[in-house]
Amino acid sequence: MPTSLITPVEDRKRVARRLAGSGRGFAEQYGFRVTNNPASLFQVLYLAVLLARRGDFRRALDGARALRDEGWDSAARLANSLHEDRVRVLRDSGQRGGVDELAAVLGDLARTVVERYRGDLRRLRAVARHDPGRERALLAALPGVDGPVVDLFLREAQALWREVAPVADRHALAAARRLGLGRSAADLAGLATGESEQLAWLVGALARIDLEHRYAELTGRP
Repeated sequence: MPTSLITPVEDRKRVARRLAGSGRGFAEQYGFRVTNNPASLFQVLYLAVLLARRGDFRRALDGARALRDEGWDSAARLANSLHEDRVRVLRDSGQRGGVDELAAVLGDLARTVVERYRGDLRRLRAVARHDPGRERALLAALPGVDGPVVDLFLREAQALWREVAPVADRHALAAARRLGLGRSAADLAGLATGESEQLAWLVGALARIDLEHRYAELTGRP
């Protein structure tokens, strides 16, 4: 995998500041607010479930927007939706392959969040007593949530749940390696001056670069 000439420490920090300069993480770049309230956190969670599926990431974004625009913007509202309605909305948004199963998983996820945490993922954080390992374990115990989904959710949530930082998903790390910015979430945290919010913006920008194949903008190479 080719890398750019971004190697001196100050150059890496300069590029990191540029990438984080939008002041938005991945989800917010595509229209999903990341705030510490139940509806926002749950939307980020089902966006993570959709993004973790194989296929074009734009379809995942379209599916998450469709769920939100249907009025299912919280765990309680999605939990009260009908299975056949979820199937219809997901199919109309362009989801392909296993849509019926996906609709069932999303329904189970919403109901479980309501039953265990009254629809509020902040309660999951409180149950975990802000312990990152415990938070990961409780998230992974939810229907449809595995390790990659946890990483995608916490990639965004680390701006708010500072104890989980540093978190970087596989796309962000692929971009970081290719650009010579580092090979781990800890490397990226060093470039983001240790601030979890700045790190979330940097990681989100890197993930977007990898998914949209926008390397040429930074390296001059395709």
